[in-house]
Order: sequence, then C-alpha cells, then structure tokens
Amino acid sequence: MSRAVCGVYEIHPERVERARAALPGEAVLQEASLLLKALADPTRMRLLLALRAAGELCVCDLALLVGVSVSAVSHQLRLLRQARLVAFRREGKQVYYRLADAHVAQLLEGALEHAEEKKT
Repeated sequence: MSRAVCGVYEIHPERVERARAALPGEAVLQEASLLLKALADPTRMRLLLALRAAGELCVCDLALLVGVSVSAVSHQLRLLRQARLVAFRREGKQVYYRLADAHVAQLLEGALEHAEEKKT
C-alpha cells in the first residue's frame, strides 16, 4: 500500500503563489462552507432533488415525498433558506418552495454525477 505523501520536502513557490492568488476572500469561503454543509445531509438532498424535479412544492408535499414530518421538513427548509439554496412564494395560506436559482441545480447535478462515477 503506497502512502500519498512526498518523499522529499520541497517547496514550489510559483505554484504556491498561484494557488494563494486564486483563493477567494474569507467571507466567500464561509458562505461556500455553509452551502456545502447544508448539502451534506441526505434528507436535505432529497428535498432539493424533489424541488428540482417538480419545480416547486409545498411543505406537506415535501413531507410526504421524503417520509418525514411537516415540522422536520420545515426545519430543513429553514436551513436551506439560510444557505440560499431554496426560495419560496406565498399563495394565500400556502407556501411553495423552489430551488433558489440555476446554480443550485448545477450543484446537485455535479454532486450526483461525481457520486455515480466508478471508483478507479
């Protein structure tokens, strides 16, 4: 079994500087981390995938789809709203949720594609 570590300690200044220059600011890193944490839960992924497929759904529909209580779905949707992954609209007493934008759909697509890749 080979170890994935350097056999020789050597710094590559040009590469290090290029990588350092490409790093986003702290606020962007924090926001991206929040977004990925929100995606790191199977129930939240199911909710997002259901919204991607249906366009928009109410909390009751989502609860039925993912097999958890309405209050559990509401809690998860609150986290997804905080991460700016879902948006909502009111229609009378009903609230309908949808993916916040096309970026969210792209994130879901990329995550699923990567998860389905064969390990080599």
